[in-house]
Amino acid sequence: MRTNSVQLPLIPVIGELIKHNPGTISLGQGVVSYPPPPESFNKLSEFVSNSRNNLYQSVQGIAPLLAEIKQKLAQDNGIIIDSNYSIFVTAGSNMAFMNAVLAITNPGEEIIILSPYYFNHEMAIRLADCTPVIVETDANYQPNIPDITKAITEKTRAIVTISPNNPTGVVYSEIDLLAINKLCQENSLYHISDEAYEYFTYNEVKHISPASFPNSNNHTISLFSLSKAYGFASWRIGYMVIPQHLEMAVKKIQDTILICAPVISQYAALGALQTGKNYCQKHLQDITKVRETMLNSLQQINHICQISKSEGAFYFFLKIKTDLNSFELAKKLIEKYQIAVIPGTTFGMENDCYLRVAYGSLNQETATEGINRLITGLREIVR
Repeated sequence: MRTNSVQLPLIPVIGELIKHNPGTISLGQGVVSYPPPPESFNKLSEFVSNSRNNLYQSVQGIAPLLAEIKQKLAQDNGIIIDSNYSIFVTAGSNMAFMNAVLAITNPGEEIIILSPYYFNHEMAIRLADCTPVIVETDANYQPNIPDITKAITEKTRAIVTISPNNPTGVVYSEIDLLAINKLCQENSLYHISDEAYEYFTYNEVKHISPASFPNSNNHTISLFSLSKAYGFASWRIGYMVIPQHLEMAVKKIQDTILICAPVISQYAALGALQTGKNYCQKHLQDITKVRETMLNSLQQINHICQISKSEGAFYFFLKIKTDLNSFELAKKLIEKYQIAVIPGTTFGMENDCYLRVAYGSLNQETATEGINRLITGLREIVR
């Protein structure tokens, strides 16, 4: 079966361990603590007032939301939507990625992903009967352009970037993103750019959208999500910007799998986008304080723990000096210290021990207690 080569999603496994250890503080799943803006809920009355909204709607998305996305892309991302591009509203950006993979590949072809990779990307590529070609990033988890270049073969169809990055939290430079985008253009590949964490940057670091580069419209696929910025995780709304020549392929895929993204969620998304990025940035102030608390505390154990230079998303990626594998360590931390993190093996890091620490859902009090438990656990386990 095609699923035999796909890894077991580890977040539900960690969730089961948390359930059997009540009182565990989770630094695991990447979500925020705040809800959608009030404007999202206000839009639901518009959905209810029109009985036609109970019927199927456009495969690409409802017209008011598509118009709002177009305006947002121009203002926030420097992406001008013209006849060269198409927008599709999807049930989250994971679905957008699956759409992209199915639209541009044949079975047996290759897609380059950078390690540590986002596990759902690797899983989607395998589900499509394609091969993920994994290229290691450098010591700071930044793209290694020469190695990416060497990895391109006649079977390669795309290079994937995630910036700000999950799981490392690093933000890729404009120079590197441009180099990858040009590499795709020169080799007739697609650049799939996952930008789910576009608003989560720190220390005045700027997020760059590759589709804003000149002459990028024919080979750049951009993926966005409301799950993080607007507290929309369960509403399942994302969107993708694709070259116009892929429109019919994506229509076929989306109509087969979904028909259209949930229309009630699209109305809520319309309210969120009309509120704008200031909603996220207001909450980002609290997340930044939690981030600083955790970063300062982790310095106490820098002799056993190497911390990524994370200036985006809401993750730290820790390299732990131990002979334990990362799942064994994560299991001990939950069972003995009631603190949950995600082991690095799920992100493709098999040779050494890595942990992903997520802090987006924590308030200051919970963050302090959580990081204290983590530091105590690591000090006692890793000797």
